[in-house]
Amino acid sequence: MASATPSRRTVVGTAGHIDHGKTALVRALTGIDCDRWQEEKERGITIDLGFAWLAEGDLQVGFVDVPGHQRFLHNALAGLGGIGLVLLVVAADEGVKPQTREHLDICRLLGIPRALVALTKADLVAADLLELAELEVAELLADTPYADAPRFAVSSVTGEGVAELRAALLAAAAEAAEPATAGGFDAGGLEAGGRDQAPVRLPIDRAFHLKGLGVLVTGTLAGGTIRPGDSLELLPAGGTVRVRSIQVHGQGRDEARAGERTSLQITGVSLDQVERGMELVTPDRFALVRRLAARFTLLPDAPKPLSGFTPVRVHCFAAEVMGRLRPLDRDALAPGEEGLVEVRLAAPLVAVRGDRFIVRRPSPPATLGGGVILDPAWRLGRGREAKAALAALTGSLEETLLSWVERAGEAGCGEEALARRLGAEPARVEARLKRLAGDGRLLEVPAGAGHGRRFVTPGAFRRIAERAAGVLADYFARQRLARGMPKAEAVERILPGRAAELADVYLDWLAKHKVLVVHGDQVNLPGREAQLTDDESGLSKALSAAVEEGGLAPPPPAELATRLGAKPQIVDGLVRYLVERGTLVRLPDGLVVSAAAVAALRRDLAASGWERFTVAQFKERFGLSRKWAIPWLEHLDSTGATRRLGDERQVVGQP
Repeated sequence: MASATPSRRTVVGTAGHIDHGKTALVRALTGIDCDRWQEEKERGITIDLGFAWLAEGDLQVGFVDVPGHQRFLHNALAGLGGIGLVLLVVAADEGVKPQTREHLDICRLLGIPRALVALTKADLVAADLLELAELEVAELLADTPYADAPRFAVSSVTGEGVAELRAALLAAAAEAAEPATAGGFDAGGLEAGGRDQAPVRLPIDRAFHLKGLGVLVTGTLAGGTIRPGDSLELLPAGGTVRVRSIQVHGQGRDEARAGERTSLQITGVSLDQVERGMELVTPDRFALVRRLAARFTLLPDAPKPLSGFTPVRVHCFAAEVMGRLRPLDRDALAPGEEGLVEVRLAAPLVAVRGDRFIVRRPSPPATLGGGVILDPAWRLGRGREAKAALAALTGSLEETLLSWVERAGEAGCGEEALARRLGAEPARVEARLKRLAGDGRLLEVPAGAGHGRRFVTPGAFRRIAERAAGVLADYFARQRLARGMPKAEAVERILPGRAAELADVYLDWLAKHKVLVVHGDQVNLPGREAQLTDDESGLSKALSAAVEEGGLAPPPPAELATRLGAKPQIVDGLVRYLVERGTLVRLPDGLVVSAAAVAALRRDLAASGWERFTVAQFKERFGLSRKWAIPWLEHLDSTGATRRLGDERQVVGQP
């Protein structure tokens, strides 16, 4: 029978040096042994993540027990995403050690808001050594957000202080659980709605196979609500899985909600397709990223400043990816400084604005710093445009959305694409965009069938107007006699890329503002008409007469240009002018005849008495070579005078 979902929930992570008693303390607090591997029991150290839980009333507290050894820090980092409270463990007989400091740095960089301190092995030391350990811890925490963290002397062997620590943990966990705010969802600044209503996002920190059950995965649910039967997308591998059953802390559930340690039985993939660091997410709600901008803090004890591109190992939730990091707002970032950075990843990663991450040096391994992602789809360099975009990213959500839409240019941006950057439901992003549109800071435009709605900045319309005026002026300077510019060509030149999907919207707006006029498939400048000079007028009459004199097979324009003593390019322009006005007709293959010849042919064809005829009959009756007969027939077909039936034509039209 499925158990009920607690209304309040949070996850506690342990932190501390190896052999300081983290696992033993969790066992004393919960009764659960987190060491799952035989090797862990034989060696007496934690190698991989361990999990336990407590429950009291409507409060559920999950524990993630992390390894303390420096060699297994990558395993520890895989479990610290989504932690709402840290339990810092320091052995009273050893005091603060290197991994104590590194774990504490990581907790600060991940923005874990609360901490409690357990001074373990209190039964092994005298009062003066215990006091010395307490002073050392106080000094360690003095300049951190955890300076006022409560401290408890405990012994997992005798039980000393365990009850008091347990009560304080439950109280702190209850405080941390209200409201649930961790993760990119709320860091994006969207209206309150709870992480339960966010898209599902489960970073996988463990995947295994159980006989009779198949593939199971576990993780701390960062957002959304999962129910049996749900279909989820596996990223970055791709593909869809189906949730068969759910467990939370060993109990079957009808649903799992954000903030819970969750185990899913899934189908649709084999175990070798699932790895730690992958994520199960709501389909089409998250994007894979390779390049991001972030606010980054370089730890004070970093070995040297960061400048240029520095090879790094990036940890985000359970994922671990190699990459390169460089400062964006300065030439170098000194130890202890905070600045804006660009991170280029060697492999794709699921990430959204607001995600916290840790950066480590690959070799020799050491934690360099960490920060928060501002833009998971960064595409700029370090120029003036980048500085303006960075300034917007460090501001409010409205400024960020405006910047993203602005950078989308004339193509605009839909709420779904922006929602993927925020890890939020599109409807919530749409509400914010509509508010900006209501304030006149954005314009909402329909993109036409199949393209959805877009938002653009007013500046996009101004740029389009300037470009349209320039494109049309250039075109008519070269094609002075053209009646108009072909609409398709105008759209291609004025609206590059995806902006062409908004062609109807932009052209209507440009017409309303008298930048251009649209007549059918032609675009023109307002009030413009092609005007022939006196010389051109005389030449056009001579050209029309020569083409009409040629009947059904007149000389080509190049030959007529020579005969009339005119430049070929001038004759070509006049041909286009006369074709646009219906005096001449252009057949397939570029052949040009007079409109009078077309009318005469249709009359003769109607008078022939034919119901059907072959190409040979057509050629013979009208004295045409194949070069002329086939284009003439294609023209007759296209204008409805004839219909092709196999190798014959049927006469269907009247002159």
